[in-house]
Amino acid sequence: MKVTLERSALLKSLGHVHRVVERRNTIPILSNVLLRAADQTLNFKATDLDLEVVDSTGADIGQSGATTLPAHTLYEIVRKLPDGAQVSLELGSNAGQLLLRSGRSRFTLQSLPESDFPDISVGEFDNSFSLAAGDLKKLIDKTQFAISTEETRYYLNGIYMHTIDVDGHTMLRAVATDGHRLARVEIPAPTGSAGMPGVIVPRKAVAELIKLLEETTDDIKVELSATKVRFTVGNVLLTSKLIDGTFPDYNRVIPANNDKRLVVDCDLFTAAVDRVSTISSERGRAVKLSLADGKMTLTVTNPDSGTATEELEVDYDAAPLEIGFNARYLLDITGQLDSDTALFKLSDSGSPTIIQDRDGAAALYVLMPMRV
Repeated sequence: MKVTLERSALLKSLGHVHRVVERRNTIPILSNVLLRAADQTLNFKATDLDLEVVDSTGADIGQSGATTLPAHTLYEIVRKLPDGAQVSLELGSNAGQLLLRSGRSRFTLQSLPESDFPDISVGEFDNSFSLAAGDLKKLIDKTQFAISTEETRYYLNGIYMHTIDVDGHTMLRAVATDGHRLARVEIPAPTGSAGMPGVIVPRKAVAELIKLLEETTDDIKVELSATKVRFTVGNVLLTSKLIDGTFPDYNRVIPANNDKRLVVDCDLFTAAVDRVSTISSERGRAVKLSLADGKMTLTVTNPDSGTATEELEVDYDAAPLEIGFNARYLLDITGQLDSDTALFKLSDSGSPTIIQDRDGAAALYVLMPMRV
C-alpha cells in the first residue's frame, strides 16, 4: 500500500473515526483504525463493536492495499504536522510496519492485518428515510441532556425514536428520561418513516452523531433494522447497535391535569436560578419556588454556607404554592427553550411539573419536584 494525501484531508477523516475507539482495549485490533486504499480513495473505519464509523477521502494511490494502525497515535501524529503538509503512508515488505513521512518527519508504526478487523455493519436495513440535518439535530439537542447515565437502567441510556399519530398527523418523536426529568420533542414524520419500529439509539452514538451534524446542512439518510441503525452524514456512515430493551410508557408520567399556570421571562428566571444556586450544596442543589399573586420568590438554603433569596414578577394567579426543584435540572430545561417566556404547568408540591415554550409547543419537558 502506498498513499499520498494532504494533511488536512487526512486529519478531517481521522477526526471523524478515531473518537469511536476506546483508549483502553483488551482486544488490540479495536485500538486500531482500518485504512483501505483503492481507486484514488482512502477509506477509514473504526469500531468499538457497538458503534462503527466509516469515512473516505480522495488521495493519490500509488499502490492499493489495506492495513490497520493505532487510531489515537495516528491522529495525534497528523494533528501535530504543519498545515498544508503532504503525508505519505507506505506499507513495505514488512507487513507489520507502516512508514509515515511528511517533510522531514518519519514515523514507523506497528500495524495489524486487515483480516482481523471486525465488521458490525453487515445485514439488511428494512426501513429507510431521509430528513433535514436541522430537524435531526433538533430532535437530539432538545432531548440529549435527559438521557440516563445509570447503567443498571440500560433501556434509558439512549433516545427513544418512534412515529406516532397526533391529531391525525404522523409525527416523528424523540424521548429521553433519567427518572428525574423527561424531554419529548416531535417533528412532522419524514416520508418513509411511518411504520418504523420504535428504537433506542445509545448515548455514545447520539454524541458522535451530533458532532457530525454540526458539519453539514445536507439531508441525513436514516436506515433501521431490528437491531441496528445507520446514519449517512455526507461521506460518513455511522452504524450503531440499538439498545435491546423496552422503553417505558413515558405517557404515564406526563401529567394531564396540571391546572396552575405560571409564565416567567425565561432569561430573567434562568439568571435568578443560577445566582441563588451559587450557594447550594453540590449534592442537593435544591431551589424552592414560592408562588403567590404575580410574584415568585426563589430560595436556596445551605446549612454550611447560608441562604439566598431573589424575587421575580411573574404571571401567576392560582392558589399560593411552594415547590422545590434541582437547580441544574431546571437550568438544563430552560436552556432548551426557544421563546422569551417559559410556561410552567403545576399541580402541587409533590407532583411532576410540565415546562414548555407555550401551549402545544413541539418540545415538552417534565420535571419531578424535590423536597425542600
